[in-house]
Amino acid sequence: MKFSVTICLRKSALVATGLILVLMLSPAVSAYAATAREIDVSVDVALERFYKEVKGAHEFTKSAKALLILPKVIKGGFFFGAEYGEGALRIGGKSVAYYNIASGSFGLTFGGEQKDIIIAFMTDDALNKFRKSENWEAGIDGNIAVLDVGAGATVSTATIKDPIVGFVFGVKGLMADASFKGSKLTKLKK
Repeated sequence: MKFSVTICLRKSALVATGLILVLMLSPAVSAYAATAREIDVSVDVALERFYKEVKGAHEFTKSAKALLILPKVIKGGFFFGAEYGEGALRIGGKSVAYYNIASGSFGLTFGGEQKDIIIAFMTDDALNKFRKSENWEAGIDGNIAVLDVGAGATVSTATIKDPIVGFVFGVKGLMADASFKGSKLTKLKK
């Protein structure tokens, strides 16, 4: 009996810890809604870092119909996970709308990270479907081909034929996850 009570208490402690971590990361971050100017400054910094770290990035982004740039996306969890970040959709180098990315998970999730994300819309059709959707969900409303842009990677429009391409870079932390599946992108009112 003592053994089963101990196991039950440990499970409860793990669940409570996970919930606390999720509550600390997700609502606290989402309660702080950055201004359009703050988002634009962060987007500029992330885009410059992308250009410096990835060979061919300038040419690649010029061929995209639009870029959704989400700097400083925070993800963390302990069994329960959460992710949140805000960014700008840029067409022709100008911010035309602001979005957040949010997701939650349950399972084998441990750690935390901060990362920058760029989602490139390569076709008008993919961009139009994204802009018309209120809560666009990766994997359901559109598939994002994730490209590895680690240490000295090169991107080229000659080899990339997907309508939506995602890049995860500038990762800091103890979690390694480059998946967008289940992430929801919602337009912000700015």
